[in-house]
Amino acid sequence: MVDQADSRVHGTALARASAAMAVATTVSRVSGLLAKVLLVAVLGLGMVNDSYTVANTLPTVVNELLLGGVLTSIAVPLLVRAQQEGARQGEVYAQWMITMGGVLLVAATTAAVAAAPLLTELYLGPDTRANAALTTAFAYLLLPGIICYGMSALLQAILNVRGVFGTPAWAPVFNNVVVIATVVVYAMAPGEITTHPVRMGEPKLLVLGIGTALGITAQMLIMAVSLRRSGFRYRWQWGWDRRLTEFGGLAGWVVLYTLVSQVGMVVITRVTGQGTTGSVATFNYAWLLSQVPYGVLGVSLLTALMPRISRAAAAKDTVEFVADVSLGSRMSAVLLMPISALLAVAGGSIGVAFFSLGASDLAAADRLGWALAAAALGVVPFAITMLQLRAFYAMKDARTPTWINVIMVLVRSVLCYVVLAVLDPRDLVIGVTAAMSVSFVVGAIAGQIWLHCRVGPVHTRRTLAGIARTLAATLLGSGCGIAVLAGLRSAFGPFGPVTDAWFSLVVHTVVVLAVSFGVLALVRAPELKPAVDRLARIVRRR
Repeated sequence: MVDQADSRVHGTALARASAAMAVATTVSRVSGLLAKVLLVAVLGLGMVNDSYTVANTLPTVVNELLLGGVLTSIAVPLLVRAQQEGARQGEVYAQWMITMGGVLLVAATTAAVAAAPLLTELYLGPDTRANAALTTAFAYLLLPGIICYGMSALLQAILNVRGVFGTPAWAPVFNNVVVIATVVVYAMAPGEITTHPVRMGEPKLLVLGIGTALGITAQMLIMAVSLRRSGFRYRWQWGWDRRLTEFGGLAGWVVLYTLVSQVGMVVITRVTGQGTTGSVATFNYAWLLSQVPYGVLGVSLLTALMPRISRAAAAKDTVEFVADVSLGSRMSAVLLMPISALLAVAGGSIGVAFFSLGASDLAAADRLGWALAAAALGVVPFAITMLQLRAFYAMKDARTPTWINVIMVLVRSVLCYVVLAVLDPRDLVIGVTAAMSVSFVVGAIAGQIWLHCRVGPVHTRRTLAGIARTLAATLLGSGCGIAVLAGLRSAFGPFGPVTDAWFSLVVHTVVVLAVSFGVLALVRAPELKPAVDRLARIVRRR
């Protein structure tokens, strides 16, 4: 009886923690969206934003190659193992990891800053519409953030292992707040960013570059303070840990996975940079916007399912493993497909409504909206692919995800150069975004086939039936949204571009989501039941 009571208490605490993390994730995504809207308002979607976007990507690229995959495959398992040996051993091991990680990050940052012009040339290529000199100037200001990106990821891993989840979930919000404040200061700063020649001493360039770097610094400091408040005390710990050797093979494949992904990003950036000015920033914003539903719903689903999938894999319980992976794929479709349909049919409206402010113009905002619509088509395949890759990792198989990623990057790269050859430069960013979405469709199919080869039947027919049911409901919702909007427009007459965009967005949001989820509820889609039960519990509490 005591064990059951403890289990219920633990379950309640876990549910509350998950709910708090979901709120923090939502606030983070909303504040991040606000920061992007303000950036477009003051920078526009032109050469300056292209240069800033590429430079702002470079610190994350270098950090991902160093610590991103390694944390997944090495750091967290070793931290957990050390923690299980005792609190003291866990703290010493965390101290050692901070020491070694810090040294690695400082060395990488120094090398990256010295090689800033080469990194810029690698990503932009010779035919870009972005300004290489301005991108390099931003890179000099932003590349020192590699230390903060890496340490933030490391501190988050240590906090999570110590049972602290709230601070890492809220820390990105502080980053976004600093960036928002930076945009405000940028708008009030005197002068302009000039490109002939680029001058590092210009107030606006310094404000934007240093302010952005301060944002990730704030995120790191918040987690450092939280770690200290949890009782952790840092001491310098040096040397080599022999336990790293057994994870070396796994880490190698994960690092290779990351390297392949970055090769794909180089291709995308180079191809997109040959479109109209602002295409690189447009692609970046469209893809980030399309990831908001996955970040709020998909990640929460993955977080809830992964412990079950990992336990089933560890116990070699194939039946339970397959059931959970299949359920995750079907729930991803049910939760995300109606929202991705909304982004697809209302993409143009979203672009004009949010991104036609200030320095941006209607044509650039409309192009961003259509790029968002193309990116939205890949939301569900992306979520399913991420679930499949985590399932392979749960089986301690890092090789298969890497090969699946190779396939996706190859498909994406070939399609990017096809659209470069056939599309007008104005539409190139839309074609590149569509290529990204298609590559995830291919990845989801490849992952399903590979899972079947690895563990046997994986409920493919049931998964396809659930996806088809959701697709039918979503298409009906989208059709109703288009029809209702056409009727209302004819009844109330023409509007101005921005007013019409907001009007269309409201109508599509209400109709598409209501009809799609309503139909799924009427046909009693089994994948919708957990979400409905959760909503019912919230209503009863009120």
